[in-house]
Amino acid sequence: MMPLKRMGLAVVVTLGWLSQPSHAFQLGAMHPRRATHSRSSPSFMAAYENENVDGEPVDLSLDDRLYRVRLDRFPGIDWGTDLSFSFVYVRGMEPAGAASLSGLVDKGDQLCEIIPVPTREDETVPVIGMIGAPFDFVMSSFAELDRRVQAIDFVFFRGTKDELKEACAGDGGVTKDPETIAVTVVQNKGAKDERTVQLTAPAGVNVRQLLVDNGINVYQSVTRWTNCKGKQLCGTCIVNIAEGANGTNRKSMDEESTLRENPEGYRISCVTFAYGDITVETFPPINPAQWTR
Repeated sequence: MMPLKRMGLAVVVTLGWLSQPSHAFQLGAMHPRRATHSRSSPSFMAAYENENVDGEPVDLSLDDRLYRVRLDRFPGIDWGTDLSFSFVYVRGMEPAGAASLSGLVDKGDQLCEIIPVPTREDETVPVIGMIGAPFDFVMSSFAELDRRVQAIDFVFFRGTKDELKEACAGDGGVTKDPETIAVTVVQNKGAKDERTVQLTAPAGVNVRQLLVDNGINVYQSVTRWTNCKGKQLCGTCIVNIAEGANGTNRKSMDEESTLRENPEGYRISCVTFAYGDITVETFPPINPAQWTR
């Protein structure tokens, strides 16, 4: 049986605008079922016919609630997610948008995959898995598509998040998104008073908030008492994600710019969310130029 794969309060973004994830996880195998779609629109595709793809497209025959549809790059969809900030779904549609006018997409459908439609016959395009993907990864994937892309092949699942997870689990052992994660915090690394703290937290936790709530200071001493309290204004709550960086959200362009002279593992903790086990080092060495820019 072929598994479906992911390439980590309602959050809503209207995709009238707007690569592979940094990590992937397997939810499990789905039961093969005979497809029973009765869609007649030429925009609906039962099987993916383009061979110039980097990756393995979802096999729609695995479940009759899966469907693939080609829409404009700007489909007019309000994307939503729950407090896990993962498993993105169709929260709403603009009445005049491509998704609504297609008559194929319903509110509540779960986003499973996107493949940009090639602009040249010899072009190879990525298969971008979206099952269980973090919300910011989904938005970044749309934003980072080549500007020449005019259309996207979407795969949706008609059902709830829990139904999608059940479909992915099959009969065998269920591999689920973790509901809780382990966060190892190393304080004063390399010093005589080095200390390691083990914490547990719900998946999707904000790293700064978790540490502060547990009495762990994340602010460099020069602004410890004048920090912005998680508003991403001071840029001083820098930590090093020593292990498990792939289990966190991707850096925004602002964060990349702020940390451009530092190692890749350095993060601004107030805008860092953890979806898997991580090791965090507080007070990592910072170049003095960090505070003079």
